[in-house]
Amino acid sequence: MSKTKTYIPLIIGVAIAAGIFIGGKLNFGDNSDRLFTSNSKKDKLNRLIDYIDYEYVEEVNTDSIVDVTVNGILDNLDPHSVYIPQKNMQKVTENMKGNFVGIGINFYTFKDTITVIKTVENGPSAKAGIIGGDRIISANGESLLGGGLNNDTLVDKLKGKRYTELLLKVFRKGEPKLLTFNVTRDEVAIKSVDASYMLTDNLGYIKINRFAESTYKEFKKALLKLKEKGATSLALDLRDNPGGFLEIAVNIVDEFLEDDKLIVYTKNKKGQVDKSYATKKGNFEKGHVYVMIDENSASASEIIAGALQDNDKGTIVGRRSYGKGLVQREMELGDGSAVRLTVSRYYTPTGRSIQRSYQNGNRDYYDDIADRLNRGELIDEEKIEVADSLKFTTPKGNIVYGGGGIIPDVFVPYDTQMQNETLNFLDKRGYLNYFVFEELEKERNAYNTISKTDFFKNFTISDSVVKSLEDYLKLKTRSNIVFVAYRDEVKHYLKATLAEQLYGFGAFYKILNKHDIMIDKVIELSQTSNN
Repeated sequence: MSKTKTYIPLIIGVAIAAGIFIGGKLNFGDNSDRLFTSNSKKDKLNRLIDYIDYEYVEEVNTDSIVDVTVNGILDNLDPHSVYIPQKNMQKVTENMKGNFVGIGINFYTFKDTITVIKTVENGPSAKAGIIGGDRIISANGESLLGGGLNNDTLVDKLKGKRYTELLLKVFRKGEPKLLTFNVTRDEVAIKSVDASYMLTDNLGYIKINRFAESTYKEFKKALLKLKEKGATSLALDLRDNPGGFLEIAVNIVDEFLEDDKLIVYTKNKKGQVDKSYATKKGNFEKGHVYVMIDENSASASEIIAGALQDNDKGTIVGRRSYGKGLVQREMELGDGSAVRLTVSRYYTPTGRSIQRSYQNGNRDYYDDIADRLNRGELIDEEKIEVADSLKFTTPKGNIVYGGGGIIPDVFVPYDTQMQNETLNFLDKRGYLNYFVFEELEKERNAYNTISKTDFFKNFTISDSVVKSLEDYLKLKTRSNIVFVAYRDEVKHYLKATLAEQLYGFGAFYKILNKHDIMIDKVIELSQTSNN
């Protein structure tokens, strides 16, 4: 998304504003023909809402009608112009800003009690002394026991204004009485850099999950630390990264490109072009970068991959990216809601637009990824469809293509074992995380005696734990999931999840990447280039 000042399409802006504006100013004695006069674009929606509000035979929630109206308008534009209702705005804003005000815990309602899975590193709760496994009994004297409160309500009770105090009563195993903690609410970072560590003696690794306002600072800090550890090459993992702020992607690319290299340019409906160039601030211009992408790498992720590929810098590894070449700008609608409206297209340095076609509607557009799998494209690079009319040439003579996404320099097929649909579903829904927490609770003290190094090298998940997971899922999902065909993969996911709860930042990916064929390919490429 770009914060750059752009021209708002007048008709759309007026229509949306009209849909939100609900007034009682209309004279219902007027002839309804007036709705269709040359000045009716804003009057039509106003009058329709008013007719429903005042004349319709039954009581109707006109707010919901307005939401439907706005969504209906946007559905006729493009797949990435979206409406953000008022109730969702805070969460969306926090996610894109990269922080929120709270106490900094990841919790799970376990046996009707808020139980801390882990604290946010350097967050308010961690500083106060709260640890994983603690049960929060009350907040400011109000009991939180009983399980009658949903997660949203619990979050509201724990959040509050910055610098205000929250008095927590906590039960901790092994302690004879409840512990008391005064936690001062503060800004809590929502990390966009999931992991940063050395893959080999000279190959660093950084995993970015989105491009928020805070992402560049996180990335730069991680990059400098890796350089101190001897990184002369970098694996930049943008898989499953849906994008975010365009400017943040530009700043990251600037770390790799020499001065005055074109990074990206945008063009709006009036033909206004805005170009972004590399500056002198790059810290990794001499190092080689391997950008890892897949079918879920979109928007700002594609800007990075496209900018480096078009400038003959580094190597793009993986599978064809998502194909989103549109730029959105968030605009407030006056009632706490907002619209994220597409205001321009972006182009890679060679002039490529990598936006997929959306002419057949949103459903067809979003089904494209599944279609790629069915066509065999995610397994066989020969099945990637390209158009000669969208062929472009880089400064060094390499052929690249526009159209739906960035095609990698080195193809790595979809791993049908580690990227098993069932495992992905269980991971994203939190089942693995919650199960591991309950297993950890059975003998947390024993786990705490295992050193991090010993855990990474020697710890294994037993068959009995996998059986316990099957029983847990049968209870929670009411389905009979049996891990016969991919038991080893399940063990690997469980170990990675356990490591994250025990050791925090980066531990999950540090273990998961041990069985990652794309990581293996990047290591192979880096070792070949060094030789």
